[in-house]
Parts: sequence; C-alpha cells; structure tokens
Amino acid sequence: MNLELAERVVMVTGGSSGIGLEIARFFAAEGARVVITARGVEALRAAARDITASSQAKVLAVPSDTTDQAQVDRMVAEVLEEHARIDFLVNCAANPSGLVRGGIEELDSDALLRDLNTKVVGYARCARAVVPAMKQQHWGRIINIGGLTGRSSNLLNGMRNVAICHLTKTLSDQLGPHGITVNVVHPGVIRTPHLADLFAREARQNGTTPAAIEEGFVAQTPTRRILEAQEIASTVAFLASVHGASITGESLAVDGGITRGIFL
Repeated sequence: MNLELAERVVMVTGGSSGIGLEIARFFAAEGARVVITARGVEALRAAARDITASSQAKVLAVPSDTTDQAQVDRMVAEVLEEHARIDFLVNCAANPSGLVRGGIEELDSDALLRDLNTKVVGYARCARAVVPAMKQQHWGRIINIGGLTGRSSNLLNGMRNVAICHLTKTLSDQLGPHGITVNVVHPGVIRTPHLADLFAREARQNGTTPAAIEEGFVAQTPTRRILEAQEIASTVAFLASVHGASITGESLAVDGGITRGIFL
C-alpha cells in the first residue's frame, strides 16, 4: 500500500525519544519531510542524526516547549519558512507516565496542573498554531497520542487522556469542513526505555522483579507480547495517509487487546 507520504511535511512534538522518535523515523523512511521538536536541545539533535543515519532524510530539529504558546508559534513559523506548508501534526510531547500516580490523599495539585498543561493544553497550543496553514491548503492531519489510562479508573492522571479525546472530537467537528482530520491513538504497553523504568518502579513497590512485572502485563494482553513503538508509528502513518481520509474524531487503541471495555 502506497501511503503517499513522500514530500509531505510532518511535525512531531516530543520527537526526540520513545514513540515520538519512532513515528518521526517511520515518516522519514516513507520519504516525508520530517520536523521534530522537544525541549532538550542535545537529545533533539541526537534524534535528528539518528533519523538521518537510518533514512538519509534531512530532518529539521526545532527546540520548543509546548507549555509556551510563543515558543510554539515561533517553531511553527520556522517550519513554514523552511517548508512553506505543514501537512501533519503528531502531538506526542508529554510526561510519559504522568506526574500524578498516587491516591487522592497524596495529590500534588501543582504536578497535576503541569501534566495537563503539557499534554492537554500543549496539544491544543500546537493545533492552534498549525491550523491556519492547514486551512489555507485545505488539507491536514492532526494525530494526538493519548493513553489507555483515559479508559480506566486506575490513575488520576488518566484525566489528561480523557481530555485529549474531547479535544480530538471537538477539533474534528471544527476542522472537518476544511479538509483536516483529527484522531487520537492510545498506545498499549509499548517497549521503550521509559517502559523499563516503569517496570523497575513497580517491581520495587511490589517487592518483585521487573521480569515478573513484564510477565504480568504479557499475561493480561490477548496477543501475549509487549508491543513495539513501530506499531504505533505505522498506525499514525495510515491515519495521516490518503487512505485515512474518512477517519476523523476517532479514539483508536493500539494495545494488543489489553483494553477490556466495549467502546461504541
């Protein structure tokens, strides 16, 4: 299947590591013109070199903090100056496992606000910045990376992923008439450096080993394996492609079946 991504311009926030990096690498391999942004300058430059080494693609690395609208606007202006268009925005900049993971008695409201500011309002800031260009070209794809905590009551920080679903659906209504689709992808348990840290932390809390924690997740997953970040990237690429033109306002889990709820 030809995804027809060649020469399209994709901007990936949180593109210096983890899922964001894999998404950027996938688009580069498909011939897209890739822009990655994140706060850490050195990590961003290293990611750009890594993508170029694997695909020979020229990657534009623009540092920015998505909690600051002025920085987001400057970043988007730089992308437009370089490429004259933005076809795809992939929102992936967030604290990977959230800043609030305890019970309500231990709530750090400032940490919760930082979490929401980065992942929810940050996604909205980036959408606000790219939409004028997308409207002008009557084409665009916005794909938000959410999380399965929004589909359960396990963690308070899941509210950020619920909010992203609302943002996604609202923007799909607003932007559909302009040829712009908006969707959210919820990754399941994905093998990234962050996952190893999560397993180690849970092992310490439960008095067991990271291997035992991993085995528990695998046992709960119908496909009986930990997913790879490339599987999220390929899903995002399909939604961005011409083949995904009729899919908008949707919340899609890529999780190996670990979600047990029925979502109509």
